[in-house]
Amino acid sequence: MLERLARWSYHHRWAMVGIWVVALVGTNFLASSAGGDYSQDFSLPGAESQEAYDLLNDKFPAFAGETADIVFQADDVKDPAVEETMTALFAELQEVDHVLDAPEGITSPYDDSGQGATQVSEDGTIAFATVHFENLDGESVPIEVGQEILRLADEAERPGLAIEPGGSVIAFAEFQEPGGAEMFGFLAAIIILLVTFGSFIAMGLPILMALVGIGIGLALVMLFANFLTVPDFTPQLASMIGIGVGIDYALFIVTRYRQHLHTGDDPERANLIAIVTAGRAVLFAGTTVVISLLGILLMGFAFVEGVAIGGAATVMVTMLASVTLLPAVVGFVGHKIDKFRLPWFHRAETDHHTTMWFRWSRLIQRRPGPIGAVALLALVALAIPVFAMELGFADAASSPPDRSSRRAYDLLSEGFGPGFNGPLLLAAEIDGPEELGVLNEVSEQLQGVDGVAGTSPAIPNDETDTAIIQVFPETSPQHEDTGRLVTDLREDVLPELTGDDPEVLVGGLTASVIDFASVNGQRLPVLIAVVILVSFLLLVAVFRSILVPLKAAIMNLLSIGAAYGVVVAVFQWGWGASLIGVETTAPIEAWVPMMLFTILFGLSMDYEIFLLSRIREEYVRTKDNGLAVANGLAATARVISAAAAIMVTVFLSFVFAFDERAIKLFGTGLAVAIFVDATIVRMVLVPATMELLGDANWWLPKWLEKILPKFSIESHTDTGPPPDLPPEVVEEEKAGV
Repeated sequence: MLERLARWSYHHRWAMVGIWVVALVGTNFLASSAGGDYSQDFSLPGAESQEAYDLLNDKFPAFAGETADIVFQADDVKDPAVEETMTALFAELQEVDHVLDAPEGITSPYDDSGQGATQVSEDGTIAFATVHFENLDGESVPIEVGQEILRLADEAERPGLAIEPGGSVIAFAEFQEPGGAEMFGFLAAIIILLVTFGSFIAMGLPILMALVGIGIGLALVMLFANFLTVPDFTPQLASMIGIGVGIDYALFIVTRYRQHLHTGDDPERANLIAIVTAGRAVLFAGTTVVISLLGILLMGFAFVEGVAIGGAATVMVTMLASVTLLPAVVGFVGHKIDKFRLPWFHRAETDHHTTMWFRWSRLIQRRPGPIGAVALLALVALAIPVFAMELGFADAASSPPDRSSRRAYDLLSEGFGPGFNGPLLLAAEIDGPEELGVLNEVSEQLQGVDGVAGTSPAIPNDETDTAIIQVFPETSPQHEDTGRLVTDLREDVLPELTGDDPEVLVGGLTASVIDFASVNGQRLPVLIAVVILVSFLLLVAVFRSILVPLKAAIMNLLSIGAAYGVVVAVFQWGWGASLIGVETTAPIEAWVPMMLFTILFGLSMDYEIFLLSRIREEYVRTKDNGLAVANGLAATARVISAAAAIMVTVFLSFVFAFDERAIKLFGTGLAVAIFVDATIVRMVLVPATMELLGDANWWLPKWLEKILPKFSIESHTDTGPPPDLPPEVVEEEKAGV
């Protein structure tokens, strides 16, 4: 079928190009006219923090929405002039969009209630007010609201009075995406492709495929937003994946096309062979990426549904473009693919046996045991820090010091203690004033609990059927002791104080983050196991082998483990963190291992399939495992190296372009894994282990052979003799050198 599709695309190239142009224009038109909106749904069904949120959302909405802190410092915050200035500011903030109506909208330190008294530091130099926003049904407070608060606070400042808005609403408003990160990635890709191909036209084909895949993929993401939760960072993630796989897949096919063109095949035959060999490998590689991305759905988190399906859709579009649009465009190019050459870099695709990669493979095959052991030890050493990984979320202490949200964090820590940056919200349904009194007693008793810096009085809603207590830990939101405090309150302290009458739920943003990290840690092994199992079964069918897919899965886990280890060493331990602009250490963001695994497993399997598919072809041709490995490595090493160099450059551009710790962490993990995978794993461990295993690489039980679906990675079209080789290479092959 793939052969017929390639022939049709080649001979009906105008029609195929027209189909893709209509698809590109049509999907973007639909996205602009009927596309959905980005949304955030961080619900965590079954978690206690979610129960607390649902209760407040139903009975006490003033405490269910997001909040912002207005932290201010003066010689005496009770000074009448300071009070007049801040009261006027609070009145202006009360009119900002989405702020709750008075009196719930602003909790002021100048209120006569007991709550206001807890919002002034003991020395009277620092105070804070809390701005309460409407519950927007899962939507985040618009960035414009946070920017308006920053503007009003800046205008209210005067000599002797510093005003610093803080909290998540402000942090999001201060985040500015630097322009040019994606463009830098494309520029790097152009340069690397020029060096790889030595031809402007050959360079342009992978770039074109990536642009088409991203153009249609992003439009599909907006259409999916009509019925899925699609967070606003989905386009950046889908673009990053689209750039990677779009260039990788086209690069692999174009390289194979040029190889057969250079051996004397006409463009049609070269195109056909490239699609039924490299194109087939692309389809299987892309399928593993799709499986890996869709595996995210197993985690059960609504906020990643759109990410998983949007990313998978982008990969699917890129796969289809690679085996339909690419052969059509190549049909227009023909022999002109090497036109506009760069003389310093241009080389033919037929001299693999004279390359350093062929000699390198032979070198490894002479000493596979020691060399493979050294490579394995290097990967294990990089992965060791994984066992110390702490999942959580970095708080504002990890933000750049020039941001108001960071300065507000520091002022709260100075005046009240770090726990005031992430109070716990205890929520309970009550039956009138009597149980409200019980909660007030609980609040007083909690002040003597280890790890609690202070509490607020019980605050009832208007109907006096629900109340909350704010508990301020002694430690910061990201500190592990805060997590232990949440566990102690839930399992020991509160049941002892109340006897579950009334039932007190521990919620709030800090508790939600802790719950998410816990649930994520429990579900991640399931995700890893299912993705590996499904990918393993697919590769068994493709390569007709047990050991080759098993080895591929293990090596992918090793490269991902190395990336996890480096991330822990840099961002959790602080080793070399200053080199990439990270000033403080913190736990690893709980969502990072999940996202890193799904993306990296798919991309790493791409390279594995590209390499093993060529080795499999050579083995079918020569029946010599050692020679097949050397030939396969020599034929694909330059392509894999170029693809990896592009990916690493793109990921590192995000590391250095953004000030956000989470983005730096994610980009570093991706860059390290791809670099390790394309160097230590593909260029050392693969040839070493395949040499040690010998013909056992291709062993498959006969009973399994009978029940497996009939896939084939090698060409049934390219049955002619191999390209002419230099006499010395022929002798080497015969001698098994």
